[in-house]
Amino acid sequence: MVANAGTRNNGANFSDSLRSFWQKNGQDILLPVLGILVFLLIWQCISAIGLTKLPPPSSLFTDKNTRELLFYPFLDRGGLDKGLFWQTWASLQRVAIGYTAAAIVGISLGILVGTQSTVNKALDPLFQFLRMIAPLAWVPIALIAFPNVQFAALFVIFITAIWPILINTTVGVQQIPQDYKNVARVLQVSPRNYFFKILIPSSLPYIFTGLRIAIGLAWLAIIAAEIVMSGVVGIGFFIWSAYQNNYVSEVILAVIYIGAVGLLLDRLMAFLQHKILPPETRA
Repeated sequence: MVANAGTRNNGANFSDSLRSFWQKNGQDILLPVLGILVFLLIWQCISAIGLTKLPPPSSLFTDKNTRELLFYPFLDRGGLDKGLFWQTWASLQRVAIGYTAAAIVGISLGILVGTQSTVNKALDPLFQFLRMIAPLAWVPIALIAFPNVQFAALFVIFITAIWPILINTTVGVQQIPQDYKNVARVLQVSPRNYFFKILIPSSLPYIFTGLRIAIGLAWLAIIAAEIVMSGVVGIGFFIWSAYQNNYVSEVILAVIYIGAVGLLLDRLMAFLQHKILPPETRA
């Protein structure tokens, strides 16, 4: 009897928690789902009446090849014939390497430029010039400089992602309150303690802003690079290959993957930012 009463109490508590969660978040969940469904319905209708040559969203299930890719993402027949999970995973690996290199170089160089006004004056025009160049414009240069397409792809990611990290880090270092610098000078704080106790904590919100922008740009860059670079496993080359063979439904499915992964990467950076930064410094 006691056990039954405890089970009923647990069930009641769970129901109350679920009801409370739905009351707080139900609208935030329901409205986006409703918006997506309305968008898909409009797309289906436009395709059905022939206003666009794009296949309807239902083609993801009706087309045999696309349905196979949708339900068997881990398929691997060797070579370039792989499921979308492996295509996406290959692209993510390149992004991880290029993005990490961009973060290390961007933060280090940003701290140097932010603390040394002479270096800032010398390099800022060059940085502003280079950051205006689109990722696709770097692809032929990368292919010439690095005949290996893997290194070329990594370079495109690096050169695309480094600028928001570098610039935001520089601004963060330059925005350190003068009072902090004065106190450090009066107390004769060592360079090491100044770096870890004042410089990094003060500029960290700016650094995270740059990192969050850069992860999205890195993901966009690898897609663009892989479309141009033939013969590599990756979601970008998969899209180009599907387009060349007129498999439009496969292109649409790959685009959904790209959007979903980009959203997850952004949410991951936001989560890390929330966990690492103190509440008063969060954007």
